[in-house]
Amino acid sequence: MRVVIGEDSALFREGLAHLLADAGYDVVAKAQDAPGLVAAVDATAPDLAIIDIRMPPDLTDDGARAARRIRAAHPELGIVLLSQHVESRHSVELVSSGRFGYLLKDRVLDVDDFLDALRRVAAGGSALDPEVVSRLIGAHRASDPLRSLTAREREVLALMAEGRTNVGIARRLWLTDRTVETHVSSILTKLGLSGSDEDHRRVLAVLVYLNRP
Repeated sequence: MRVVIGEDSALFREGLAHLLADAGYDVVAKAQDAPGLVAAVDATAPDLAIIDIRMPPDLTDDGARAARRIRAAHPELGIVLLSQHVESRHSVELVSSGRFGYLLKDRVLDVDDFLDALRRVAAGGSALDPEVVSRLIGAHRASDPLRSLTAREREVLALMAEGRTNVGIARRLWLTDRTVETHVSSILTKLGLSGSDEDHRRVLAVLVYLNRP
């Protein structure tokens, strides 16, 4: 697997590179700032990018913004945010696109589990730290948030988690667009996801689904 690392800490960047190399990964590029990361991905076409949230030049959410830019240009690339911080403005939109992971550095306790998460994301899956999910969905998280959904609503939510639009869901389930809209509205209501931004609420619903017990 070809990997690009975006990390401003030299010690952590080199340590991660050695860990991946020892595990058989091909680290094709390492970047210490967000512009360099974007350029490295464009130049090397890796299978996976591992990105810190806070990177130069601003040391705020540069890594997350770079991840969104990379996702737009390389939709098939696996992206793992590996950080000490939880960022929601950009990362919440990346969740529903698939091939995405978000892990917290100080909660990575097992190397094999970490490498397995990387492989899962590169293969098209997700790897989300429960603490990240909890922070992103906030008070909307419940012990069994999907219990109130009907079987059909669970089907619709599962297809939402695949990144399908309402039209795509309707075609898959042989339903009308209006029926799917009704199911989506009911799902958002039952999960307690209020607000005016439906796109944002859909992503939160997907997070609940991905983090289900």
